[in-house]
Order: sequence, then structure tokens, then C-alpha cells
Amino acid sequence: MSLVSVGQRIGDRLHAKAAVVRVQIEDRLDWIVIAWLIIAGLASAVRIAFSPAGQPFGVETMLPYALLVFAPAASLVLALRWFADGDRQPQPRFRLARIGRWTEVERELARKHRLYGAGGIMVSLMVGMLVAVPIRALEYFGSMPAISGPVPAWLSVLHTMMTLDVVLMTSLYAVAFVAALRHVPLFPRLLAAIWGLDLAFQLVTAELVARTAGLPTEVANPLQSLLDGNVKKVLISIGLWLPYLLLSRRVNVTYRSRIPA
Repeated sequence: MSLVSVGQRIGDRLHAKAAVVRVQIEDRLDWIVIAWLIIAGLASAVRIAFSPAGQPFGVETMLPYALLVFAPAASLVLALRWFADGDRQPQPRFRLARIGRWTEVERELARKHRLYGAGGIMVSLMVGMLVAVPIRALEYFGSMPAISGPVPAWLSVLHTMMTLDVVLMTSLYAVAFVAALRHVPLFPRLLAAIWGLDLAFQLVTAELVARTAGLPTEVANPLQSLLDGNVKKVLISIGLWLPYLLLSRRVNVTYRSRIPA
């Protein structure tokens, strides 16, 4: 048996397993949303219960956790409606991905291509976007205490920015996941824009908090490490997946309706 045939068999098995994973995720989206609401809700309750506070918790305490719990779930559900006909949405007028030699084909012809669909390695990217939601939530639970009443200016700014970051980014990654699943032509651009926004948010947060008077050193150093870590994770994602989004035949067939020339 030649190495080529062995490699082909391994590739076929991996593609088959990826297809099974994708189908399982798609069939269980309702349960995934429900599980998220339950687990994130319980985690929020625990975080609030074990956070120090000088006075009873109020709306300013509950609201960030309510947004964190419900915003990603609502975004995913709404995206499933927005992109119900995702594969029939028009291609963008101007191409940004110009690397490689490709031939534009009709949508129906692209659908018949053997590489059409969110399968193969694309499943790993989709799972990564979905897993990013609980990971970002866990980081928030671990770094941000529940606050109530008057707090120092630096803590108010930090808490506001970190809350906006986790709510916005988890929601956007949920939307990007659905866009990939539904073969939306703008998916590669959407994910690239989310990466850029993610990087910008880390830098803006660091700048705003650093400019706020009274930031303790024992807070500044761990905060800098956290934001640096977030930036590195985004850059690693870009380094791993941007070449794939630009050069993958599957991505080009599925999302750009073009095949290798």
C-alpha cells in the first residue's frame, strides 16, 4: 500500500469524523443554548455570592452577568434566523482575498463541488469559535468581581470595559459560528473584522485603565498580563486561520463560489 493511499484513507476518516461532529453540533444547537443558559447562570450566581461587597447587590451588580448569560445565546438564536438563507446571500462586489488562482463559478455549480460545505478543517474553526464563548466567560468570572455601590474610578472603568468586551465578543463569535455553519459568503470577512475588533478592545481597555488615576500596582500588573494574553491568543488565531481562510479550496468553493483555476 502506497503512502499516497494511506494518506488518502486517513484524510477520508478525518473528513468523516468532522462531518459527524458538525452534524451533531447542528442537531444539538437548542440543547447547547439551554446548557449555556443554565451553566452560565449558575456560574454568575456563584460569582456574585462569593464576591466581596460593602452593601447589598443592586442592578449594577446583576446587569453585567445577565448580559453575559443572555447576549451570546440571543445572538446565536437571532443569527440562525438572519442566516436561514445564508448560502443564497449574494457574493460581495469586491474581492479582498486575491491570493491564488481561482475561477468564479455559478452558485449552483459550487454547491455540486465535492468540497462544498462547512466540513473538514472548517469544523475545527467552527468548534473553536463556539468554545471561545465559555472560555471568555470563564476569564471574566475569574478576573472581575461583582461590584455594588460606590467604587474607585479605576475599578469602574475596568469593570465596564471588561464587561463590554466579554459581552460583545462572545456574541460576535456566536454570530460568526452561525455564519460559517450556514455558508454565508461574508463569513471570512466577518471573522477577520471580529479579530480586528477583539485586538482593538484589548488595546483600548489597557489605555483607558492606565489613564485612570489610582490604579494599584497589584492590579495593574496582573491586568497587563491578562490583556497581553488576550492579544496573543487573537494573534495566534489569526496566524493559524487567516492563511486557511485565504487559501483553502473548501473555503473558496463554499463561501466565495470559486474553484481552483
